[in-house]
Amino acid sequence: MNRQAQAVVLFLIGGAVLRAGLTDLYLRYVKAGLRPLLLVAGVVLIVAAIATVWYELRRPRTDHESRPERELHDEHGHAHREPRISWLLVLPLFALILVAPPALGSYSALRTGTALQEPLAFPALPADDPLRLGVVDYAGRAAYDHGHSLGDRRIKITGFITLDRGGAPYLTRMVLNCCAADAQPVKVGLSGEVPPVLQPDTWVEVTGTYTGKQTKDPVNDGVIPFIDISRARPVPAPADQYED
Repeated sequence: MNRQAQAVVLFLIGGAVLRAGLTDLYLRYVKAGLRPLLLVAGVVLIVAAIATVWYELRRPRTDHESRPERELHDEHGHAHREPRISWLLVLPLFALILVAPPALGSYSALRTGTALQEPLAFPALPADDPLRLGVVDYAGRAAYDHGHSLGDRRIKITGFITLDRGGAPYLTRMVLNCCAADAQPVKVGLSGEVPPVLQPDTWVEVTGTYTGKQTKDPVNDGVIPFIDISRARPVPAPADQYED
């Protein structure tokens, strides 16, 4: 590519990054807290593209550089055109602009062991009834605090359905350390008034209470706590389908 083409590609990538950062599209790729850095990166790319064009317009041209297609010369003086395969670099750009990948769901969760880790602390909970918690927060308290901070309070959590190979349902959320490439699931088993028909990847809001029942994840032997359901209803998928 010549410098003008490089500048165009830089500008388009910067624009695509800005577009993703200014909408909820970026949540398909990285955790919510990285939004400011994503916006800064988009601005830097656009500024670099504009600076490249400005530099190219101001500097004097030689006859060699003014040809429609620049040529490279080997040590014997033979001319070789730049390989056109370099234009394949724009394919990831078109993928970013035209294709929005879905958030990871039950297919990935079923094949990955739970990422539940023991929390460093268990902060006090508000007095809300029912108490809304994330899947990770509930699972950590149920598995490692043995429900002491939960008691018999009504808990409301939301996630998507994952069915194991035996058909047992789990309420699942994918957890990000940085981006979707490192996403891992945290699973909560369902007991009590479990709906008779549950489809994988269906988003469900369940209301229930702590139960001491636990099982082991067959993938990595990680602990999977349960919640005793009193009510369950399907809900739309949230804008941010990952948890931190």
